[in-house]
Amino acid sequence: MTPSAVSLSMPTIPRRRRSPEEVAAAAPVSGTKKVLLAAPRGYCAGVDRAVIAVEKALEHYGPPVYVRKQIVHNVHVVSSLEEQGAIFVDETDEVPEGALVIFSAHGVSPAVVQSAEDRGLRTIDATCPLVTKVHKEAVRFAKDDFDILLIGHDGHEEVEGTAGEAPEHIQIINGPHEVDKVTVRDPEKVIWLSQTTLSVDETMETVRLLKQRFPTLQDPPSDDICYATTNRQVAIKKISPQADLVIVVGSANSSNSVRLVEVALEYGAKASYRVDFANEVDEAWFEGVATVGVTSGASVPEVLVQDVLRLLADYGYGTVEEVVTAEEDLLFSLPKELRATLKQAGDVSRALGGRRSRD
Repeated sequence: MTPSAVSLSMPTIPRRRRSPEEVAAAAPVSGTKKVLLAAPRGYCAGVDRAVIAVEKALEHYGPPVYVRKQIVHNVHVVSSLEEQGAIFVDETDEVPEGALVIFSAHGVSPAVVQSAEDRGLRTIDATCPLVTKVHKEAVRFAKDDFDILLIGHDGHEEVEGTAGEAPEHIQIINGPHEVDKVTVRDPEKVIWLSQTTLSVDETMETVRLLKQRFPTLQDPPSDDICYATTNRQVAIKKISPQADLVIVVGSANSSNSVRLVEVALEYGAKASYRVDFANEVDEAWFEGVATVGVTSGASVPEVLVQDVLRLLADYGYGTVEEVVTAEEDLLFSLPKELRATLKQAGDVSRALGGRRSRD
């Protein structure tokens, strides 16, 4: 079967922008123009690890390197890797027998692993270790015959992968509105798990409602929502009450990026928009705006944020104040299949993911 690349929307050709003077004339700004720049933002350790894995595979094995689904949910990253020779496919049956395929950071079900094995594919598993943790929790509690309530978005790759670990034990709960529909075999043996990139507040509201129905509902052994998702939401919560406008850099299929827009509005931003690229920013958003908050999702390279900041500077928002709410220093080793190749080749240039969040 001929491989089919994952469909991507590319940056649009910029229209003629109104000048800063024209925007100011339409709605004068009262107060000093400034940018509140969230920190942490952008690449998390799991994303960095996955992207490096594809780059290193291309470097050492040569193109083409196949990747099941988007390695991370970001248009720019996927497009850049395609230019280097990566081929993104929807399923393993699109990969030629015996070829190399990388599993994305979002994880895969055992059925996908078996499919790759049946086709004789060489594999590199770039699943984020924090997603792998949730998979192991699902396996553990299914083995103990628990009903597992998986809070997440039905159809999201991460949820599909986790649910595939124990489909007969797992129910997917899309949010608080689905709590009333949940049925379990034994209310004394129920645990909840979650997708790692959800809104912290909405997830805890879902859990609250679930515990009203099932008072002995057990919590996961440790937080399932990943540190990066939580940290980025905390940062935008601090900025939003002061912001007339919040711009979130991230792709439409990035759950954590979409959540940042929602969190900004919920916590007081007067307006909030998501963009993939600076040329998607509408200068009409600046009318009457003194303070702009800026952040980016966990799969967004910093270069895209800097492009937005340059555009903002052109419109008078040249003063940038970084609002730091946490420091991130987590590192993940590259996938074991790749580490062996790098060691044999004497390549010690990058053995860890998580150190280039500002690249």
